Amino acid sequence: MSTESSHVPKWGNLPVALSSILPKLDELLSQDVQFKAFTTSDAITRPVTFGVKSSEADNTILITVVNGKGISSVGTPEAALFTLSALPEQWSEFFKQTPKAPYQSYWGMFGMNIKQEGISVLGDQTAFAYWSHVWRRTLEILHDAYAGPTPSDPDPSSTSGDDEDHLVGRYLYLTAPLWGRCKIFYETSGSGPIPIVFLHTAGSDSRQYHGVMNHPRMREKCTMYAFDLPGHGRSFPAETHVPGSHTTTEDSYVGCIAAFVRALQLTKPIICGASMAGQVCLAVAIRAAEVGAGGVIPLQGCDFLDMKRQWHDRSPYVNQALFNPEWVYGMMAPTAPLRNRQLVWHTYSAQAYGMFHGDLDFYFGGWDGRERVGSVAIGMCPVYMLAGEYDWSNTPELSMKTAEKIPGAKCRTMKGLGHFPATENPGVFVEYLLEAIEFVVGARK
Repeated sequence: MSTESSHVPKWGNLPVALSSILPKLDELLSQDVQFKAFTTSDAITRPVTFGVKSSEADNTILITVVNGKGISSVGTPEAALFTLSALPEQWSEFFKQTPKAPYQSYWGMFGMNIKQEGISVLGDQTAFAYWSHVWRRTLEILHDAYAGPTPSDPDPSSTSGDDEDHLVGRYLYLTAPLWGRCKIFYETSGSGPIPIVFLHTAGSDSRQYHGVMNHPRMREKCTMYAFDLPGHGRSFPAETHVPGSHTTTEDSYVGCIAAFVRALQLTKPIICGASMAGQVCLAVAIRAAEVGAGGVIPLQGCDFLDMKRQWHDRSPYVNQALFNPEWVYGMMAPTAPLRNRQLVWHTYSAQAYGMFHGDLDFYFGGWDGRERVGSVAIGMCPVYMLAGEYDWSNTPELSMKTAEKIPGAKCRTMKGLGHFPATENPGVFVEYLLEAIEFVVGARK
């Protein structure tokens, strides 16, 4: 392992900067269980080469992938199907043992709605998406060999010694605007006096909240509910659904939440969700009387996001079961326990075709609260926003600026968490969540 001292490696020439580890890279690739799982397939019938380089030099680390194996060399981008390029100062941040946001992943540097200057992918863009799982793992191996593995934070919820799962699930029929009649799956846990409904992120399902819903302090304080949106996770698609046609709008989403609250006869529940669900929490706050909500805790939410949409997440040329989880994997804190990050990967890999892309119709541009969030009746529906420091899509700064528009709202940045705080480290997240719940209950009038 190499470490940085006062002499900073010449990141303008990546093979030179990483020269101490390149001779053993082939061995590291051959020993890595995840790399072998990603590359072992008889469908790989011919070698594929990709590159990694600094924007200041053509000298390129080349990785040639064959069935079950990676072979490294040094050359130029012309020898690669595609090449990942970044500025020297960006690679310098990436190769720190514990990178700061957004340098915890190349996706964070490449960006979604927020783009980092100087990042570019040279060559075949479809191949870049197609092989995203392989180049991501290769970069992790290079990082760990050079700087050492990023230290993992402990997960307080994993040390409880409780082998009993406290969630109970069942099905329920709802009718939502746009989607129509739906058979959805939901889970409950806890017997506390405060009802709270958890909403999952775009293109995933409510398994994200199992750690929170099993937490003893949460079970004592709250009665918790979480449901999978129609066509997501364990819920059935809407009866009129055409495969591949899914889209989410404000009315369909808010209407589905309102129908769930009515069906279970909940009294002033707190609505809490992340990402797309963080945005809809703000919509719920605006429409609190319609929903019957008694407060919202938006996670990774803001009043508006927009981006030039890409279609790799709904493409006949790219495997969404690989691309979708890779696209979001780098949004998490690198210090979050690996098994929790892998759960996020798994749930994103498990969704039906087009669901993620359709949900992002709402997340990117479909939701616009810029001129509306100031109208929230804070006494009826208090707002406490939480934002993970490692999220480079819906940043803490975006959440804070939104909270400033809502008189009486609060916002706090969560240390050591990213875009999926409830899953990344439930025990750490619960401490922030309990504080938010106390505020919401206390601020009601």
